[in-house]
This record gives sequence, C-alpha cells and structure tokens, in this order.
Amino acid sequence: MDLISGLILLAKGVAVLLVFVTAPLIFILAERKILGRIQSRIGPNRVGPWGTLQTLADGIKLGTKEDIIPAGADRLIFWIAPLFMVVPALTAWAVIPFGPMVNLGRDTGLWVANLNVGILLILALGSLSAYGPVMSGWASNSKYAHFGALRSGAQIISYELTLGLAVLAVIVYSGSFSLVDIVESQRHMWLVVPQFLGFVIFIISGVAETNRAPFDLPEAETEIVAGYFVEYTGIRFAMFFVAEYANMFLMSMLVTVLYLGGWNGFTIPGLEGLSGVAWTMAKALTLMFGYFWLRATLPRLRYDQLMAFCWKILLPLGVLNLFMAAILRMVWS
Repeated sequence: MDLISGLILLAKGVAVLLVFVTAPLIFILAERKILGRIQSRIGPNRVGPWGTLQTLADGIKLGTKEDIIPAGADRLIFWIAPLFMVVPALTAWAVIPFGPMVNLGRDTGLWVANLNVGILLILALGSLSAYGPVMSGWASNSKYAHFGALRSGAQIISYELTLGLAVLAVIVYSGSFSLVDIVESQRHMWLVVPQFLGFVIFIISGVAETNRAPFDLPEAETEIVAGYFVEYTGIRFAMFFVAEYANMFLMSMLVTVLYLGGWNGFTIPGLEGLSGVAWTMAKALTLMFGYFWLRATLPRLRYDQLMAFCWKILLPLGVLNLFMAAILRMVWS
C-alpha cells in the first residue's frame, strides 16, 4: 500500500468513527422530538436553540457522574461488559458501503473495506454483541439485571436465526457475500421486490436484535426497572445507549444495502458519488424514522408472545422464504 492509499484509508476510518460517535447523539434528540410530536407533547426545547443541545448536555452530565460499582459485583466483568456492546457495533461499520466507487485522484470506494465475506463478518459481530447484556446483567449481582440479561440472551439468539435465514435468501439471489457486490446486483431491480417476505422478516428480526419497542423486554422499565444495565452509572451507562442507537443505524444501513438497492437510484451526471451517498442516507434515515414510529405506536409484547412469534411464525416463514428463493434462482438461471 502506497502513502496516498494509506491516507485515503485513514480518512475513511476517521469519517466512520465520527459517524459512530455523533450519529447516536443526533438520533437520541431526533427520537425525543419525533415522539413528542406523535404524542402531542413539546419534547426537549430548553437547552440551546429549539432544544438542539439537550443531548449534548445529557452526555456531559453522564460523563461527569460518579462511576459506581455495586459491592457484590464482579468488578472485571462489570467493567468490560459495555465494551462488548460498543466495540462490535463500531467494527461492523468497516464493511458498510455508503456510496459507489468515485475518482479521488484514483478510484476509491466509499467504504473502509470491501471484504468478500462482509455479510458473515456483520453476523459474527452481531453474535458477539449478545455477550454485553449477558455479562453486564450477571456481573451486576442484581436480580433485575439478571432477568434482563436472560431475556436478552434468549431473544438475540432466537431472532438471529430468522435474521440469518433472511440474509441467506439475499445471498442466493446476489451470489456473493460482499456487501458491495450485493448492492451492485440490484442495479436493475431492488431485492425488496422478489424478496418482500425476507424484507419483512429481516426488519422484524432487526428490531428484536436491537432490543427496541415492541421487543424491548430486556430493559422493560415497568417490569424490571431498567434491565441488564440497571446498576450502571455515568459514562458506562451512556455507552449502552451509544451502542443501541449505533446498532439501530447499522441495521437501517443493512436493510438499505441488502434490500433497497443501497446507493442505486436517480443520479446527477457528474455527481454520481454524492448522489449515491444521498440515496443511501435517505433510505437509512427513513428506516430510522420507522424505529421511532414503532416506539410511539406499539405496546410491548409479553415475553412468551415474543418467543412464540419467533419460533412459531417467523422461523417457518424464513425457511419457506429461503426455499422459494432457491427455486426462483434456479429458474432464472
């Protein structure tokens, strides 16, 4: 690798890091504003112009709070558990393509790395993130945190199966594990058309994987106070929220890449790179709005309903969808 290639790679890595750090702050504020509108409330409007600095103020407050560790906690595991939430969420962004290949003095892709097993890396890192809630709940030495950890472990493992089945159908159609190749295969038709059932399964499983309403049983405040992170304070408490919103945005980007054509769309001649990034972000932000809308609209499921829905409805549908995708792929070939 020459010097210029190294500098371009470094610049792309720094850009992704900035997105990872700043996006959760923006989305937390946006969610509070949108929920306020949907529920006929004002929402944050005191700190900064129109309340735009409220999330920054909350972050400063959490950063200056005392870091308390319960007396009966396993201190080492309690300390490193939030890292198992943040690090996989950050690492997964390395293979997410934001736009097409552009010419920056040389041909450069708008992604950090184009791995030929990119989607497998995403699934592997998603499995790793299951350790965070389990470790934090167990190490806290609290029954409420323990309940949340057990719920989260069972939920993530269950819905990863249906998520994986939906992804397998996409791989059957595109013929590649590379996220860039999957987007390129959708130049003429987005995969949401032949894979609408898989699209629905993936979105539902993605919401459950990110522990969001109506699947937010691991942190159900009306039942188990705050779930697996109930004993956390200060900056470690904030890390759970950063990881949650980063994973939500990551899941929205994955839906965009796998089903909605990624950067494919109407492009302005001469500005193909900028148009591609605009298309990708527009699709992902629309899906993020869907996350907020779900939280404002749907009531939380009971835990037995959550698990029954996965194993009795989504899993058979996922197998059927994969079977149909294989047949259609053979016919088209």
